[in-house]
Amino acid sequence: MAKYTLPDLPYDFAALEPHISGKIMELHHDKHHQAYVTGANTALEQLAEARESGNLANVNKLEKDLAFNLGGHVNHSIFWTNLAPANDGGGGEPEGELRAAIDEFFGGFDRFKAHFTAAATGIQGSGWAVLSWDPIGEQLIIQQLFDQQSNTAQGTIPVFQLDMWEHAFYLDYLNVKADYVSAAWNIANWQNVAQRLDAARGKTAGLLVLS
Repeated sequence: MAKYTLPDLPYDFAALEPHISGKIMELHHDKHHQAYVTGANTALEQLAEARESGNLANVNKLEKDLAFNLGGHVNHSIFWTNLAPANDGGGGEPEGELRAAIDEFFGGFDRFKAHFTAAATGIQGSGWAVLSWDPIGEQLIIQQLFDQQSNTAQGTIPVFQLDMWEHAFYLDYLNVKADYVSAAWNIANWQNVAQRLDAARGKTAGLLVLS
């Protein structure tokens, strides 16, 4: 059985400072993300054991465990690549087709930022703010993702995600979510987001999730 593995960060732990501290990045990646990878692999192993033994009494619990932990793995794998150091590709404003799409579906970059910020800071409890491509409506939409796997529409493809779990920001920003979201714009990797949007639209191969 294939196992999920923790991807390397595409930059050093401290590379996103002062916007996200190296201490948070180390804990977030090496501890929290690793826990989701371990949890997803454990759930798969236990499901395989249940099939082998024919004892499927715990299948409901194990399916929930898999959805939660695999969701955490996928979300974080996208999140790391959606960010870049401010002096090396992060920040600024999107360009090209990504900017055109944001202008078309949100009425401009400033309105998009305001909407995305409101969605992020308005999450009740733990979750993510997500910019997704909806292949049915052929449009960009903003979604609130609760926990790691709930409240988003099936089939939508995430292109930009911001982690709003407290472990992502509390050491730096305490309970002031708005300051964390504001800082994140300085390290947003719009080139990566643009590549993901192209892939979601079917214009390029790959880069839908983990690359």
